[in-house]
Amino acid sequence: MRAMVLDAVGPVRDNPRPLRLAELPDPVPLRDELLVRVSACGVCHTELDEIEGRMQPSRLPIVLGHQIVGRVEARGDEARAFRVGDRVGVAWIYSVCGNCSFCRRGQENLCDDFRATGRDANGGYAELATVPEAFAYPIPEIFTDAEAAPLLCAGAIGYRSLRLTGLEDGQSLGLVGFGASAHLVLQLTRHRYPRSRTHVFSRTEGERAFARELGASWAGDIDDTSPEPLDAIIDTTPAWTPIVEALGNLAPGGRLVINAIRKEDVDKNALLRLDYPAHLWQEKEIKSVANVARRDVAEFLRLAAEVPIKPEVQEYPLEEANHALLELKQKIIRGAKVLRITRTI
Repeated sequence: MRAMVLDAVGPVRDNPRPLRLAELPDPVPLRDELLVRVSACGVCHTELDEIEGRMQPSRLPIVLGHQIVGRVEARGDEARAFRVGDRVGVAWIYSVCGNCSFCRRGQENLCDDFRATGRDANGGYAELATVPEAFAYPIPEIFTDAEAAPLLCAGAIGYRSLRLTGLEDGQSLGLVGFGASAHLVLQLTRHRYPRSRTHVFSRTEGERAFARELGASWAGDIDDTSPEPLDAIIDTTPAWTPIVEALGNLAPGGRLVINAIRKEDVDKNALLRLDYPAHLWQEKEIKSVANVARRDVAEFLRLAAEVPIKPEVQEYPLEEANHALLELKQKIIRGAKVLRITRTI
């Protein structure tokens, strides 16, 4: 099979083509696994975190990619939940122990043995991938393969973030950064909280205009002051400056949810501007998001089909994965980026 392979970590500025196109042996599913013929795979900022070493892959070389859509090509002897030919999705959560206290209470995203697709097991920047069948999801028919791909991570993690805000209908929400995740959260918020006003903060006018197209009540720059204090804010950026600015826009008792696995260090000095009375006093809260649980993926796919939520996607051939990642690094974004994987016979 063809795959884009990461051999070593390092800054993208020093190596703008960190992935190489390779021919790898076809994977074979274990007894409880599915073999998936990949048709589309979303491109996520977490892949940049892996490439640049902020979150080290558990092994090298490795195939990245954790927003996989494809069809079941084969099954292990004990895999019975899906049939050959079924369309399935694979998300960031690849497997967990299933026995710890976190797993038993539905917080499997916090399991010490959490294994991630494309970090601890080969992912979807390839023509074939395997996954334990318990961590595969049926894809609603309403979505094309490319549309479904970002729902599996950008959408699911955005849904988890929105739940963690504790937002109530009529309260105000801020979205900091407006990429793959935020443009889906905005659509979901308008459906679930029709009386709430959503304010978007983004560095580029293109993203701000896109947010207004999707129904944002207001859109401004990262360091702008929102028209009203915000009851909840979701940050989806890889930077620190937006955190400080967001806290300044948060209402007393409000909650900032940071939807990022890692933050870059480029502007970390921005934290020195934190002023306790202005940014942290009056019982403001900060909560991080760690991974996703299966519940997040399954529930969001169902909700997305009901609304329906329509992801904006930019498609790239598999061999242009480096180009898509470089654009993501350079913040050339409108919606979500998705790799098209050519089917081979």
